[in-house]
Amino acid sequence: MPTTLRLSQRETTFNQEVVTRFELYNSLFQTLPFYQVKDTGILLPFFSSHCEKGAAGESSPTEIIESFFKNYVPGIDHREQINRMFRFIQYIERQVVLFDAIEDSSFGTLGRTDDTGPLQSMVQQATSNEDARKQISKQLKDFSLRLVLTAHPTQFYPGTVLGIMTDLIGALKENDIPEINTLLQQLGKTPFFNKTSPTPVDEAVSLVWFLENVFYHALSGIQSKLEQEFDMEGNDPVLELGFWPGGDRDGNPNVTTQSTREVAVLLRKHIFRCYYRDFRVLKRRITFRGFADNIAKLEKLLYDNAFNQQENPKDLQPEMLDILRSMRETLVTSHDSLFVDIVGDMIQKVQLFGSYFATLDIRQDSRVLRSVFDYGTKKIYTGVPKGYAEMDEAAKLKTLPFTEADFVCPADADDMTRDTLDTIRLMRQIQESNGVKGCQRFIISNCQQASDILQLIDLFLWSGWKKDKLTVDFMPLFETVNDLIHAGDVMETLYTHPFYKKHLKSRGNRQTIMLGFSDSTKDGGYLMANWSIYKAKVELTAIARKHGIDLAFFDGRGGPPARGGGKTHRFYASMGKEIANDHIELTIQGQTVSSQYGSVETARFNTEQLINAGIISALHPNHKDLLDDKHKALIAEMAEASHGLFLALREHPLFVEYLEKFSPLKLLSHINISSRPTKRNASAKLKLEDLRAISFVTSWSQLKQSIPGFYGVGTALKKMKDGGSWEEVKELYQDSGFFKTMLDNCMMSMSKSDFRVTAYLEKDKKFGKFWISLKDEFELTKSLLLELTGMAVLMEESPVERRSIAIREKIVLPLVIVQHYALQCLNNTKDEELIGIYNKLVIRTVYGIVNAGRNLA
Repeated sequence: MPTTLRLSQRETTFNQEVVTRFELYNSLFQTLPFYQVKDTGILLPFFSSHCEKGAAGESSPTEIIESFFKNYVPGIDHREQINRMFRFIQYIERQVVLFDAIEDSSFGTLGRTDDTGPLQSMVQQATSNEDARKQISKQLKDFSLRLVLTAHPTQFYPGTVLGIMTDLIGALKENDIPEINTLLQQLGKTPFFNKTSPTPVDEAVSLVWFLENVFYHALSGIQSKLEQEFDMEGNDPVLELGFWPGGDRDGNPNVTTQSTREVAVLLRKHIFRCYYRDFRVLKRRITFRGFADNIAKLEKLLYDNAFNQQENPKDLQPEMLDILRSMRETLVTSHDSLFVDIVGDMIQKVQLFGSYFATLDIRQDSRVLRSVFDYGTKKIYTGVPKGYAEMDEAAKLKTLPFTEADFVCPADADDMTRDTLDTIRLMRQIQESNGVKGCQRFIISNCQQASDILQLIDLFLWSGWKKDKLTVDFMPLFETVNDLIHAGDVMETLYTHPFYKKHLKSRGNRQTIMLGFSDSTKDGGYLMANWSIYKAKVELTAIARKHGIDLAFFDGRGGPPARGGGKTHRFYASMGKEIANDHIELTIQGQTVSSQYGSVETARFNTEQLINAGIISALHPNHKDLLDDKHKALIAEMAEASHGLFLALREHPLFVEYLEKFSPLKLLSHINISSRPTKRNASAKLKLEDLRAISFVTSWSQLKQSIPGFYGVGTALKKMKDGGSWEEVKELYQDSGFFKTMLDNCMMSMSKSDFRVTAYLEKDKKFGKFWISLKDEFELTKSLLLELTGMAVLMEESPVERRSIAIREKIVLPLVIVQHYALQCLNNTKDEELIGIYNKLVIRTVYGIVNAGRNLA
């Protein structure tokens, strides 16, 4: 079928399945008399239409809001106007949920025609070609996929709302109107936000909902399918889960040793609850003689660990597998294999999730770890010579003694030191209770030198760990452009260091390196961040192969393209042979969790896409994706041009002030969705380097100016065009999956921009020229991208996604207008009471805007 016809059919289906149904159920929704203001639902369409006309006419938010109330609700005072705006927000928040649910309920019809097919395409290849089956089986032996859930503050739906969404999706699939009506009423009466900020353990509880209700079923289903179709006997499971809430303490003082302990207990308890639910099915079926003892033993083991606090819990995976395998063998030998599939399914789940459910990663900043190491050298006899701190890097590496000790951190140590040392000891306890995989990874963020890793190893050895039983993987995180440049030297030093080389051998010669997109983009801009990471991956792969290291890249991706999101499977599918791609690891966070992994169906599809991308790119590499020197030089030149413009923007004297004044940046810390501060050094004056990438990107998305996702791209393309390289860039876009995906994701970011909202700033005496410079780069980028790709509109090749974005943007445009109105009011009042009200108005709009964007933050 021709591509254009296929795309047209998808768009028609989307209009029928999603748009028409949303209009139908939205009309039902707007008649529900919530919040004691009966005309809110009736007024909202007029308000939305008025906002759209006002934005099209480039009126200021203040003009739009004031003219609406003058025309439609005359005679009410300012405070009642604000009250009406809060009511509008409550409706729009729920409209977003309704649209999400309708789109997700239509996934089976819409979601299976992407360009990178899921698992079924691999199965079809294997069915038609035995050689293909053997090749895929061989590749699966060395392949793994790890999805890591993080606690980053972009998951705005509380668990109660997620439960309603799940039920609503089910009702929508059946078009059960009475049930849909009831659920919409429940949705209308259910709070959407927390009154207080969640603790790290609260965040863990929220994400465990997805582990229990989605990933437990989706991942076991995929693993089962792989085992049925391919020869995987003796293989480790292909799929792995990681977990950051309660373990990621980088810049989050609220994560403590106690919260890490509580989350480890939580994960263990909930996996046993999942097993117990499955066991009840097994018990109803395995009613034959010869099973009573094993059934009773398994029931007690599962029940006690699921519902009763265990005093000294142990890893029970081996015991559970022994019992289940014995039962399976008896079924095969004595009962004609009746119900053997039920037991086999449980065996497979226990192999996948053990006693830990998901590996709890620990992360801390290198600067903190250096400080703790310095503390240790003063408090413990470690053999570290005096004057060590003043030595250069080479001398430090020669003198590190790797002495074993059993130092217990005293109570009078500072909080950060005590947390670090106590957590290192706790990791061993978690391994004993949950299994080695329960907590075996320590990530060093802001890693700048080999000693950052080796000194951390010393901290472990001083805390009771033994050299020959150091069951921990030490993972550097390289994020800034400068750190990415030096990453190769750091890893070369580690691979040749005698102690680290021996440790790595004990860990199967597997090294994981984390690369962070978020801070790379904030540091160097969109093009330079992507290119720096690509170059670093090529160099790090070459070094690892030289030393015989099995390398895994762990990609720290956020939701939006500006933080490494977008069509991630296309990135993995486009990796050439220069980049290690046997192991795919990536963070999933915020709205990406609920939008791509919110149901078993969507989670299976998106997980299968990643597996397919990794396997197919290895078996059938597109040799055009192996960038030659000419194309590398071309991208490098564009990245440098983009980088220069982005740095000039960052250094502009109005840059931070513009964000603080016209976006909700200063108020993000008041949004009760995260235990993590919006910036490091929370008490200090705001500096760009202290600002978290997530806050940086979220602020621009609220402004409807997706600067981190496109700024500098137009200037880079113009340089190529003016320099006579335009045809080469066109060829690069057509042939390179890496370059095409990068620009396609850039267009996705731009599709969520709307400079009409802030057009009133063009005439601002102070910020007018600054705003114009942002708008000009947007228009330049848009025009050159359309010319380069031959498209008439942005995202022309993805009409369904484009239409979905357009509808979502239309739904939340009133929220954007209200937010900017409130910000304008804040800039023009000194009334303390009104300031508090306007702040709340701004904060409430943030939720809906991010939720609607699905990958805005």
